[in-house]
Amino acid sequence: MTEPGPQSSRDVTRSRLVEVAADLLATEGPSAVTTRSVALAAGVQPPMIYRLFGDKEGLLDAVAEHGFASYVAQKPSVDADDDPVRGLRAGWELHVGFGVANPALFRLMHTAAQTADGRAIIESGIRVLHERVRLLARAGRLRVTEKRAVELIHAAGTGVVFALINQPEGDRDGSLADLAWESVCMTILVDPPDAATDLPVAAAVTLLASLPDLTEFSTGERALFAEWLDRVTGR
Repeated sequence: MTEPGPQSSRDVTRSRLVEVAADLLATEGPSAVTTRSVALAAGVQPPMIYRLFGDKEGLLDAVAEHGFASYVAQKPSVDADDDPVRGLRAGWELHVGFGVANPALFRLMHTAAQTADGRAIIESGIRVLHERVRLLARAGRLRVTEKRAVELIHAAGTGVVFALINQPEGDRDGSLADLAWESVCMTILVDPPDAATDLPVAAAVTLLASLPDLTEFSTGERALFAEWLDRVTGR
Protein backbone atom coordinates (compact mmCIF):
# COMPACT_ATOMS: atom_id res chain seq x y z
CA MET A 1 0.00 0.00 0.00
CA THR A 2 1.41 3.39 -0.99
CA GLU A 3 1.88 5.84 1.82
CA PRO A 4 0.26 9.24 1.28
CA GLY A 5 2.78 11.88 0.25
CA PRO A 6 3.47 15.03 2.23
CA GLN A 7 1.06 17.91 1.89
CA SER A 8 2.01 20.63 -0.58
CA SER A 9 2.70 24.09 0.82
CA ARG A 10 -0.58 25.20 -0.78
CA ASP A 11 -2.50 22.48 1.10
CA VAL A 12 -0.74 23.34 4.36
CA THR A 13 -1.60 27.02 3.94
CA ARG A 14 -5.21 26.17 3.06
CA SER A 15 -5.58 23.94 6.15
CA ARG A 16 -4.00 26.62 8.32
CA LEU A 17 -6.43 29.28 7.08
CA VAL A 18 -9.43 27.00 7.68
CA GLU A 19 -8.25 26.22 11.21
CA VAL A 20 -7.64 29.89 11.99
CA ALA A 21 -11.05 30.89 10.63
CA ALA A 22 -12.72 28.11 12.64
CA ASP A 23 -10.94 29.26 15.79
CA LEU A 24 -11.96 32.90 15.27
CA LEU A 25 -15.54 31.78 14.63
CA ALA A 26 -15.59 29.77 17.86
CA THR A 27 -13.91 32.34 20.10
CA GLU A 28 -15.07 35.67 18.71
CA GLY A 29 -18.12 34.93 16.58
CA PRO A 30 -18.99 35.28 12.88
CA SER A 31 -18.27 39.01 12.71
CA ALA A 32 -14.61 38.37 13.62
CA VAL A 33 -14.08 36.15 10.58
CA THR A 34 -12.88 38.66 7.98
CA THR A 35 -10.33 38.05 5.27
CA ARG A 36 -8.02 40.55 6.96
CA SER A 37 -8.27 39.03 10.44
CA VAL A 38 -7.88 35.47 9.20
CA ALA A 39 -4.88 36.35 7.03
CA LEU A 40 -3.24 38.25 9.87
CA ALA A 41 -3.72 35.41 12.36
CA ALA A 42 -2.46 32.86 9.82
CA GLY A 43 0.58 34.97 8.91
CA VAL A 44 -0.27 35.38 5.21
CA GLN A 45 -1.38 38.23 2.97
CA PRO A 46 -5.17 38.62 2.36
CA PRO A 47 -4.88 37.92 -1.40
CA MET A 48 -3.88 34.35 -0.49
CA ILE A 49 -7.43 33.74 0.75
CA TYR A 50 -8.84 34.81 -2.60
CA ARG A 51 -6.40 32.59 -4.48
CA LEU A 52 -7.26 29.54 -2.39
CA PHE A 53 -10.99 30.01 -1.70
CA GLY A 54 -12.25 32.56 -4.22
CA ASP A 55 -13.65 34.87 -1.55
CA LYS A 56 -14.66 34.98 2.10
CA GLU A 57 -17.76 32.86 1.43
CA GLY A 58 -15.58 30.18 -0.08
CA LEU A 59 -13.47 30.20 3.08
CA LEU A 60 -16.58 29.86 5.24
CA ASP A 61 -17.81 26.98 3.08
CA ALA A 62 -14.47 25.26 3.73
CA VAL A 63 -14.84 25.87 7.48
CA ALA A 64 -18.31 24.28 7.38
CA GLU A 65 -16.89 21.29 5.49
CA HIS A 66 -14.13 21.00 8.09
CA GLY A 67 -16.80 21.09 10.83
CA PHE A 68 -18.77 18.26 9.26
CA ALA A 69 -15.61 16.18 8.86
CA SER A 70 -14.74 16.70 12.52
CA TYR A 71 -18.28 15.79 13.58
CA VAL A 72 -18.49 12.63 11.43
CA ALA A 73 -15.05 11.48 12.66
CA GLN A 74 -16.41 11.49 16.22
CA LYS A 75 -19.38 9.23 15.45
CA PRO A 76 -19.12 5.95 17.39
CA SER A 77 -18.73 2.81 15.31
CA VAL A 78 -21.99 1.09 14.42
CA ASP A 79 -20.58 -2.25 15.72
CA ALA A 80 -19.40 -0.62 18.96
CA ASP A 81 -22.60 -1.62 20.83
CA ASP A 82 -24.74 -4.76 20.75
CA ASP A 83 -27.87 -2.80 21.72
CA PRO A 84 -29.14 -0.86 18.67
CA VAL A 85 -31.20 1.52 20.81
CA ARG A 86 -28.20 2.33 23.00
CA GLY A 87 -26.07 2.85 19.89
CA LEU A 88 -28.65 5.24 18.44
CA ARG A 89 -28.78 7.14 21.73
CA ALA A 90 -24.98 7.52 21.67
CA GLY A 91 -25.25 9.06 18.21
CA TRP A 92 -28.01 11.41 19.38
CA GLU A 93 -25.95 12.57 22.36
CA LEU A 94 -22.92 13.19 20.13
CA HIS A 95 -25.04 15.26 17.73
CA VAL A 96 -26.57 17.41 20.46
CA GLY A 97 -23.32 17.72 22.39
CA PHE A 98 -21.35 18.77 19.31
CA GLY A 99 -23.91 21.39 18.35
CA VAL A 100 -24.18 22.91 21.83
CA ALA A 101 -20.39 22.98 22.22
CA ASN A 102 -19.91 24.61 18.80
CA PRO A 103 -22.94 26.89 18.28
CA ALA A 104 -21.44 29.26 15.69
CA LEU A 105 -19.91 26.39 13.73
CA PHE A 106 -23.17 24.41 13.88
CA ARG A 107 -25.10 27.37 12.45
CA LEU A 108 -22.53 27.74 9.68
CA MET A 109 -22.61 24.02 8.90
CA HIS A 110 -26.34 24.25 8.28
CA THR A 111 -26.38 27.50 6.32
CA ALA A 112 -23.21 27.51 4.21
CA ALA A 113 -23.25 26.37 0.60
CA GLN A 114 -22.21 22.73 0.30
CA THR A 115 -19.23 21.81 -1.84
CA ALA A 116 -19.06 18.41 -3.55
CA ASP A 117 -16.61 17.22 -0.87
CA GLY A 118 -18.86 18.66 1.82
CA ARG A 119 -21.90 16.80 0.49
CA ALA A 120 -19.91 13.56 0.44
CA ILE A 121 -18.95 14.04 4.10
CA ILE A 122 -22.55 14.81 5.09
CA GLU A 123 -23.78 11.75 3.22
CA SER A 124 -21.23 9.57 5.03
CA GLY A 125 -22.65 10.79 8.34
CA ILE A 126 -26.23 10.12 7.21
CA ARG A 127 -25.18 6.61 6.15
CA VAL A 128 -24.11 5.90 9.73
CA LEU A 129 -27.59 6.92 10.91
CA HIS A 130 -29.14 4.69 8.23
CA GLU A 131 -27.02 1.78 9.42
CA ARG A 132 -28.12 2.32 13.01
CA VAL A 133 -31.76 2.46 12.00
CA ARG A 134 -31.32 -0.68 9.88
CA LEU A 135 -30.09 -2.51 12.99
CA LEU A 136 -33.25 -1.41 14.82
CA ALA A 137 -35.36 -2.69 11.94
CA ARG A 138 -33.58 -6.04 11.89
CA ALA A 139 -34.15 -6.34 15.64
CA GLY A 140 -37.89 -5.80 15.13
CA ARG A 141 -37.87 -2.56 17.09
CA LEU A 142 -39.24 -0.12 14.48
CA ARG A 143 -42.90 0.82 14.23
CA VAL A 144 -42.28 3.07 11.20
CA THR A 145 -40.29 2.63 8.02
CA GLU A 146 -36.53 3.10 8.08
CA LYS A 147 -36.82 6.16 5.85
CA ARG A 148 -39.35 7.81 8.17
CA ALA A 149 -37.24 6.98 11.24
CA VAL A 150 -34.07 8.49 9.71
CA GLU A 151 -35.91 11.63 8.65
CA LEU A 152 -37.49 12.10 12.08
CA ILE A 153 -34.30 11.48 14.04
CA HIS A 154 -32.33 13.86 11.82
CA ALA A 155 -34.98 16.61 11.95
CA ALA A 156 -35.55 16.30 15.70
CA GLY A 157 -31.85 16.21 16.57
CA THR A 158 -31.00 19.25 14.47
CA GLY A 159 -34.09 21.12 15.69
CA VAL A 160 -33.19 20.48 19.33
CA VAL A 161 -29.68 21.85 18.82
CA PHE A 162 -30.99 25.04 17.22
CA ALA A 163 -33.55 25.46 20.01
CA LEU A 164 -30.80 25.09 22.64
CA ILE A 165 -28.22 27.37 21.04
CA ASN A 166 -30.88 30.03 20.50
CA GLN A 167 -31.43 30.14 24.27
CA PRO A 168 -29.12 32.26 26.46
CA GLU A 169 -26.34 29.96 27.63
CA GLY A 170 -27.19 30.42 31.30
CA ASP A 171 -30.88 29.68 30.74
CA ARG A 172 -30.71 26.64 28.51
CA ASP A 173 -33.28 23.94 29.24
CA GLY A 174 -31.13 20.93 30.08
CA SER A 175 -34.09 18.57 29.82
CA LEU A 176 -35.11 19.54 26.27
CA ALA A 177 -32.82 17.08 24.47
CA ASP A 178 -33.93 14.19 26.71
CA LEU A 179 -37.61 15.03 26.20
CA ALA A 180 -37.10 15.20 22.44
CA TRP A 181 -35.28 11.86 22.49
CA GLU A 182 -38.15 10.26 24.43
CA SER A 183 -40.67 11.68 21.96
CA VAL A 184 -38.70 10.30 19.01
CA CYS A 185 -38.48 6.87 20.67
CA MET A 186 -42.23 6.81 21.35
CA THR A 187 -42.86 7.57 17.69
CA ILE A 188 -40.42 5.19 16.00
CA LEU A 189 -39.80 2.31 18.43
CA VAL A 190 -41.79 -0.71 19.46
CA ASP A 191 -41.32 -1.52 23.14
CA PRO A 192 -40.92 -5.34 23.21
CA PRO A 193 -43.19 -6.02 26.25
CA ASP A 194 -46.03 -4.02 24.64
CA ALA A 195 -45.43 -4.86 21.01
CA ALA A 196 -48.59 -6.87 20.30
CA THR A 197 -50.64 -4.05 18.78
CA ASP A 198 -47.75 -2.98 16.56
CA LEU A 199 -46.51 -6.46 15.67
CA PRO A 200 -47.70 -6.55 12.01
CA VAL A 201 -46.04 -3.20 11.21
CA ALA A 202 -42.87 -4.05 13.15
CA ALA A 203 -42.66 -7.42 11.42
CA ALA A 204 -43.16 -5.80 8.01
CA VAL A 205 -40.45 -3.21 8.71
CA THR A 206 -38.11 -6.00 9.85
CA LEU A 207 -38.76 -8.01 6.69
CA LEU A 208 -38.20 -4.93 4.52
CA ALA A 209 -34.82 -4.43 6.18
CA SER A 210 -33.87 -8.05 5.44
CA LEU A 211 -35.34 -8.22 1.93
CA PRO A 212 -32.05 -7.59 0.06
CA ASP A 213 -30.60 -10.69 1.78
CA LEU A 214 -33.46 -12.99 0.73
CA THR A 215 -31.68 -14.31 -2.33
CA GLU A 216 -34.12 -17.22 -2.59
CA PHE A 217 -36.45 -14.78 -4.36
CA SER A 218 -35.94 -13.31 -7.80
CA THR A 219 -35.57 -9.57 -8.28
CA GLY A 220 -39.18 -9.34 -9.42
CA GLU A 221 -40.41 -11.37 -6.47
CA ARG A 222 -38.51 -9.19 -4.03
CA ALA A 223 -39.99 -6.07 -5.64
CA LEU A 224 -43.51 -7.51 -5.32
CA PHE A 225 -42.86 -8.57 -1.73
CA ALA A 226 -41.59 -5.05 -0.94
CA GLU A 227 -44.75 -3.56 -2.44
CA TRP A 228 -46.93 -5.73 -0.18
CA LEU A 229 -44.86 -4.89 2.89
CA ASP A 230 -45.05 -1.18 2.05
CA ARG A 231 -48.83 -1.43 2.26
CA VAL A 232 -48.60 -2.90 5.75
CA THR A 233 -46.23 -0.17 6.95
CA GLY A 234 -48.33 2.57 5.39
CA ARG A 235 -45.31 3.98 3.54
